Amino acid sequence: MFIQTEATPNPATLKFLPGREVLLDGTADFRDAETARASSALAGRLFEIPGVTGVFFGYDFITVSKDGADWQHLKPAILGTIMEHFMSGQPVMTGTGPSTLEIDEGEEFYDKEDEEIVLTIKELLDTRVRPAVAQDGGDITFRGYENGVVFLHMKGACAGCPSSTATLKHGIQNLLRHFVPEVQQVEQVA
Repeated sequence: MFIQTEATPNPATLKFLPGREVLLDGTADFRDAETARASSALAGRLFEIPGVTGVFFGYDFITVSKDGADWQHLKPAILGTIMEHFMSGQPVMTGTGPSTLEIDEGEEFYDKEDEEIVLTIKELLDTRVRPAVAQDGGDITFRGYENGVVFLHMKGACAGCPSSTATLKHGIQNLLRHFVPEVQQVEQVA
């Protein structure tokens, strides 16, 4: 098994490509070891590596975030853990513990009168923004729309990335304003 790695715009996050499907649907974002262990054996084992502070699963990639540790020391342990997991044949998600899949529609908020605007925003995010962000090892999901403001949640390599504000304000905000004149600004939510 050969696992490729790619740098992301976030220097504290590295993208790992195992050459196979990681998650069929949605994404999973783990920010602490307890949640990771409850939902995914792989994420739990990655958190056992000293210096790992976050794990994110996409369709065909895994991003790992670190604290001040050096990638030169972390990368071999992460590669070994990912390889061992996939060679074992175990599922990536265990199905126990709290669900971390980001498909939960209950967290969205917007006025029913704005439903057409929201559908257009979501389509633009799904077709133009999310594929580009996935290339960088992250994901952006719609959380709400209110009074011309679009609220988005950034995950994976995007969470905490130094260039995330520029991505939101200059990239996504300009795109949405161009296609949806009602959009005035874009804000990040946790």
